[in-house]
Amino acid sequence: MKAKIHVTLKNGVLDPQGKAVGHALRALGFDQFGEVRQGKYIEIDINDMTENAARHYAEAMCDKLLANTVIEDFDVEIEP
Repeated sequence: MKAKIHVTLKNGVLDPQGKAVGHALRALGFDQFGEVRQGKYIEIDINDMTENAARHYAEAMCDKLLANTVIEDFDVEIEP
C-alpha cells in the first residue's frame, strides 16, 4: 500500500514561503490568482497491513514526525 500525505499550514498561520512564491509569480507576469500557500507532499510505501491499519500507521507517523501539529494540518490517503 501507499500512503499519500499532504501537509499544509493551518489557517491563520503565516506562510512566508507561499508569499515569496506569490511575489515571484507576479514578477513573472502571472497575476490572476489570490493567496499562495505552500505545503509538503510525502509518499510512503507501507507493507503488509490492511487499509485501515495503514491509515492509522501513517497518521501516527505524521503526529510524531512528518507534521508539526501545532501549526500544520495533514491529510492521509491510502492507495492499494
